[in-house]
Amino acid sequence: MAAIEKVKVVVLGDSGVGKTSLTYLIAHNKPLLSPGWTVGCSVEVKLHRYKEGTQAQNTFFVELWDVGGSNNHRNTRNVFYQPTHGIILVHDLTNRKSQLNLQKWLSEILNQDSTNPTFQNVDVDPEQFLGSTQIPILVIGTKFDIAEENQKKNQYRRLASSIAEQCGADEIFVNCFQPRSLAPGTSNSVKLTRFFDKIIERRYYSRISPFTDKRRAIPPYLMATSTPLSNKRPENYLSPRFYHMD
Repeated sequence: MAAIEKVKVVVLGDSGVGKTSLTYLIAHNKPLLSPGWTVGCSVEVKLHRYKEGTQAQNTFFVELWDVGGSNNHRNTRNVFYQPTHGIILVHDLTNRKSQLNLQKWLSEILNQDSTNPTFQNVDVDPEQFLGSTQIPILVIGTKFDIAEENQKKNQYRRLASSIAEQCGADEIFVNCFQPRSLAPGTSNSVKLTRFFDKIIERRYYSRISPFTDKRRAIPPYLMATSTPLSNKRPENYLSPRFYHMD
């Protein structure tokens, strides 16, 4: 039996937005009843059928790397970012700040040098960076049930995130405690499947892989502070360990 190839998707967002519940729902098609806080990183694995129902159908493992969002671990998170084949940006639909912070998360993973004080205050243009890395991105808003109720009460004006529009990325809204949020045949499920297919397509089937070092030039004001993604592990690389605080 041939070995099953895999791709790695990094799941990013503020602490408390529901990344752990989301990755569990995606991987197991059922809700996580007692989610805990993620310290470091935890990984769920989904068996995905690439281009299901076509002659090109194939099976791949999709690793979902749920990276803890605490600022206390900001300087060490980069060990979980190499390599990265796809990015899921997660925000809480009832927390506007978590939505605004998605650009900071995108900047952090694409540059991996957030410890440099010069870089921390740089306003990064997502379109410019996506053009150079071509890493597929999906934006997911959680707690849709609460946000929808608030919207009915005129307490929440706008659900769609600006970063999804800037990146040209798909965005879906989910309630992580309802499996039907990602039920087969729904628009959410179609977008998620398309996202995984795009990652696999670029990783294994593209004639020119987007995950090499041959990328467009990074803006000059970031040249001294940016570090491109690569498969090369840092000298002090540590294998990810998986911790949960109950």
